[in-house]
Formats: sequence, C-alpha cells, structure tokens
Amino acid sequence: MNVTAVPDVPEIRAGDDLAGMVADRVDLDPDDIVCVASTIVSKAEGRAYDLDDFPAGPRATEIANRLGDLAGEEKDPRFAQAVLEESTELLMDAPFLLTETRFGHVCVNAGIDRSNVPDNDILLLPKHPSRTARELADALGVPVILTDTCGRPFRFGQRGVAIGWAGMDASLDWRGAHDRDGREMGVTVESVVDELAAATNLVAGEGAGGTPVSVVRDLSLDEVGTSDNLFRDVEGDFVRQALREWSYAGD
Repeated sequence: MNVTAVPDVPEIRAGDDLAGMVADRVDLDPDDIVCVASTIVSKAEGRAYDLDDFPAGPRATEIANRLGDLAGEEKDPRFAQAVLEESTELLMDAPFLLTETRFGHVCVNAGIDRSNVPDNDILLLPKHPSRTARELADALGVPVILTDTCGRPFRFGQRGVAIGWAGMDASLDWRGAHDRDGREMGVTVESVVDELAAATNLVAGEGAGGTPVSVVRDLSLDEVGTSDNLFRDVEGDFVRQALREWSYAGD
C-alpha cells in the first residue's frame, strides 16, 4: 500500500469544487481511495463562522463559567453555545465538553476547530460527512473517506479517524473466520476506514504545513465479511451509558 499527499491544494473557500481540485492535481486509478480532511470540506460548505453568530444562552453561560473556574481562565460562552447547537447529546460538561455530533461521531467540543480558519473564529464539522463523501466519490469515480483528528480514552494525543465514507464498506468483519489455531473469531471487526484515516494523517500533517488530500494506492484487503457500521448504537455502548450516570466532582 502507498499513501501519497496530493500537492498544491490551495486555501479552500466556500463554494469551491473539491472534486475538480483533486482531479486537476492527480490521475486516479480505479482502485485508489481518496482521503479528504474534513477541514477543507467544511470550508467548501461554508461552515466557518464567527463566535458572534452564536449568542450564548443560559446553559452555555453556565458551562463556560464552570469550565473557566476549573481551568483558571475565562471561557467564551459563545463557543459553548456553538458546541451545544452542533450536538445531539452532551455526554460530559466538565472538565471538558464531550458530545455526540448530529451524524453520530462522539468527540470533544463537537469537533469544532479554532485553527486554520483565516477569516473567521471557528470551523464546524461538515453537516453530512457520508453524504458529501458520496458526492465526491461519484464525481471522482473512486471511494472517498472524510477524515478528522480526535483523541481516544486511555491514550495521549490525537490520531486520524473517519467521519464519513462512500464507495467502500467501513469495516472488515472477521466474525466467523478462524485464526491460525483454528479457533473461530467472535468479536473482531476491523475498522478499515479509521485505519486508512490514521495512515493518511501521517502524510497529511498538522498545523501550518498540512496537505489535506491523500491518495491510498495498491491496498489489498482480505476477503472476509464486511460491515458498514462505524458508530456504536447506544444500546451496546456501555461507556456512554456509564457517562450518562457520571458527573465530574473535581474542583
């Protein structure tokens, strides 16, 4: 497998044709997979805003005041309001905001970014990542994965994850296959789109030197079952169930 960054992608503005920009810069093979950072998708979709677009309500003000007390610095309640408006569930309100986005992704601050937004204060995640991935896949003729970076429980640092995909299944389902000792596997589902998002993040980069589009080439996948599930259902998400009963008691 080879992962290559697409060169010379310009600063993206609202309304830009992402598929056209990619097609102009790389000759794609039918088996390629294009991975696109959600940042430029959001910019093309006009998802950059100023904090003044989110006047704070009482709940956001309460959250910002508490987080400010915990951190020892002032927190902007308008940012908390933006997080609330982009979320379907607030799983933690201290010592940080952990939320479920409108498309099922659980992350800090609803994935709202405050970096690399040259003309605005904040950048929201794409509204419908898998729908956008489908539009890009149809235009480019290859599978497309929309990526973002987020942290994981019990781990330090961030890594790339998929938040939308089209043209391929999300996972390889190894349940029912056998290991080298002949034992049947009963739980293993390999999240291929997350693995590819993490791989492409290594060549995409972070900060000022990022290259937001990458091409995965010569990927060979095992012939096992597949699954298009990525986000856990609440009924089987025991961590989320526990968080609903938990509250932060720190000072």
